[in-house]
Amino acid sequence: MTETELIDKYICQHIEPEGDYLYRLYRATNIHTIHGRMASGHIQGRLLKMLVQMIRPENILEVGTFSGYSAICLAQGLQEGGKLYTFEINDEMEDFTRPWIEGSDVADKIDFRIGDANVEAPKLGVMFDMAFVDGDKRTYIETYEMVMKILNPGGYILADNTLWDGHVIDPAYDRDHQTKGIRAFNDLIANDPRVEVVILPLRDGLTLIRKNKNKKEEGVS
Repeated sequence: MTETELIDKYICQHIEPEGDYLYRLYRATNIHTIHGRMASGHIQGRLLKMLVQMIRPENILEVGTFSGYSAICLAQGLQEGGKLYTFEINDEMEDFTRPWIEGSDVADKIDFRIGDANVEAPKLGVMFDMAFVDGDKRTYIETYEMVMKILNPGGYILADNTLWDGHVIDPAYDRDHQTKGIRAFNDLIANDPRVEVVILPLRDGLTLIRKNKNKKEEGVS
C-alpha cells in the first residue's frame, strides 16, 4: 500500500463505520459501472452526512447522482421533513441506481430524477439551503450560476472534484476540456464577492462555498 492508502485505511478505522448497505453499494458500483471510483466512498460519505447535520438544510439539491452513494449519505444527515432532490443526466444509470436508492432506509427523503439539473432543477419551484455539485466538469460554471439563483442566502454549495487528480496545476492537461472547466470554475468562485470559499484536499478536492446573506457581506455599500 502507498502512504496515502495507509492513511485512508487508518482514517476509515477511526471514523463512523460506513455501514453494510453503503459498503455493498460501493462494491457493486465498482463491479458493475465503468467509473466506479466516482462514487464518494466511506470518508467523503461520512463527511457529507456530518455537513448536512451541521448545516441542517431543509432542501438539498444534488447534481450528478451516479450510483446513489452520495445521495444516501446526504439524506442520512437530513432532519425530519428534509428532502434531497437528486438529478442524473445519464439515463443508462437509472436501472442500477434507482433500486439502491429505493432500497435504502432514507428512500422517503430522496427524490431521484433523470434529467439535466441545469434545466430541470429551477422548474421545481424549490429554494435550497444546500447543493452538492458533482456533474459534468465542463459545465461547472453554468451549474454554479443555476444553483446560486435557487439557493437561499446563507446556503452552501459543495463542489466535488475541484482538484481533478492534480490536473488543475499540470500543464499537460491544458487542452483537456474537463480540466479547463474546473480551472475556470475555481478561478470564478475565488473572485466572486457573493460567496466565501474553502477548498478541502479530500480525495479529488471538495470545495465548500457559502452564499453571503446580505449586501453588506457581498461588499455592497
